Amino acid sequence: MSRHAQVVIIGSGFSGIGLGYSLKKERFEDFVILERSADVGGVWNLNTYPGCTCDVPSHLYSFSFAPNPEWSSTYSPQPEIRDYLHTCLERFGLRPHLRTGVDVTGAAWNEADQLWEIETSDGRWTANVLVSAVGPLTEPKLPDVPGIGRFRGKVMHSARWDNDYDLAGKRVASIGTGASAIQYVPRIVDRVGELFVFQRTAPWIMPHDKRPITDAERARFRRNPAAQKRERDKVYLSKEALLLGFAKQPKLMKLVEGLARKHRESQVADPALRAALTPDYLVGCKRIVPSNEWYPALQKPNVTLVPKALREVRENSVVDADGVEREVDAIIFATGFHVADIPFADRVRGRSGELLQDHWKGSPRAYLGASVPGFPNFFMFLGPNTGLGHSSMVYMIEAQVAHITHAIRALDTTGATAIEVEQSVHDGYNRRIDAKLATTVWELGGCTSFYRDVNGRNASIYPDWTFRFRRDNVKWRADAYRLTTGPASVTEGVTPAVAAASAIAR
Repeated sequence: MSRHAQVVIIGSGFSGIGLGYSLKKERFEDFVILERSADVGGVWNLNTYPGCTCDVPSHLYSFSFAPNPEWSSTYSPQPEIRDYLHTCLERFGLRPHLRTGVDVTGAAWNEADQLWEIETSDGRWTANVLVSAVGPLTEPKLPDVPGIGRFRGKVMHSARWDNDYDLAGKRVASIGTGASAIQYVPRIVDRVGELFVFQRTAPWIMPHDKRPITDAERARFRRNPAAQKRERDKVYLSKEALLLGFAKQPKLMKLVEGLARKHRESQVADPALRAALTPDYLVGCKRIVPSNEWYPALQKPNVTLVPKALREVRENSVVDADGVEREVDAIIFATGFHVADIPFADRVRGRSGELLQDHWKGSPRAYLGASVPGFPNFFMFLGPNTGLGHSSMVYMIEAQVAHITHAIRALDTTGATAIEVEQSVHDGYNRRIDAKLATTVWELGGCTSFYRDVNGRNASIYPDWTFRFRRDNVKWRADAYRLTTGPASVTEGVTPAVAAASAIAR
């Protein structure tokens, strides 16, 4: 026997909680949030590696409608963000709507019944609207190298850290030098016996301006929320200004590059090591990471930088691209996530029965990163081309919350049974995205990054001002969507619901 909700939301991170808040604010109660983990928080619940911290300032990495005056630092550690999301869940009254430990294994649109049929580890659901709030940093990615399965020691990914495993005195291989490794390596370096850091590509490291937030500042934010809002606004404007270099005039990134170079030179005395740590691409082409601890950690006597890719894993050792073998007790993969090959796309089938990942043919595209033709009543958070290289994803999530709420309200108030983005609108939007990407640092910077899909297209980054993305999401375009009543084979064209939808955002 199946259960039904008008809206089923998959995931309870910032996106799921943000949409739940919006629906409750609209006095809409018939929704459920399905979370596969035992607790809420999404990436901030799953990532528990030592030193896990957000690299976006705290005041901006939180909901604008739920400021937190209690942040301990200008950059929040993982436990505080997780606890913040817990607080939001309770504050917004979302606990009754939450089902934890429920993994969604498949979803298919039933055209005859105009419903989504959803299979889960806890039975079957149906829904009028299905929303994927599954973030892009969800599914850990391992490198395609032979032998990982036969290693006799400990293997873990940074996103699935085993806090019960004792690293003390162990010989450890850390694979990858992205944001996670740059945070956990300085935390484990004094515990392990020997640490081999495999670096396929050197990252650009900026000096970190992280500092504790004082008791006096927290008291001021509690007493005067407007003061914290001003701090948020200042952070937002300073981050948004970086887009001038990222997307408008990539040559300006040379100024940022100079700061990073001085930082490296001030912290790394050995010329040979400094050369190995020098990137060969324009700063910003890959994710920039702030740290004052990374370079010092690599110069500890028990650390060896291996400026090579991992070629093979053997029963008790790892082998680099030059064939050098090193015996280790544990391997930690900091090799990122399935980002461009968007999570959940392999589980959702549209009107034709085609999986979303097959529909995309390796290059994900969506209107405003949220909706795809042929998939009625289905919306995504942080879908194709919504990622940022400079600012807060929570800002983007809030924009999409407004857009998806408009769409749900359109169905609820007009009597339509299906809402679907127009193909021409979808295609025009993505042509504009591609045109803007062409002149950005992500295209001209000379690197290969996780932003690109299997066809080489940048399917991850939004290449424009974030306030423009917010404007396009908050302002509802009734002409962007087709609202119909009944199956497509019976009902052709747009119902009168479209006329009514134009009044929805008012």
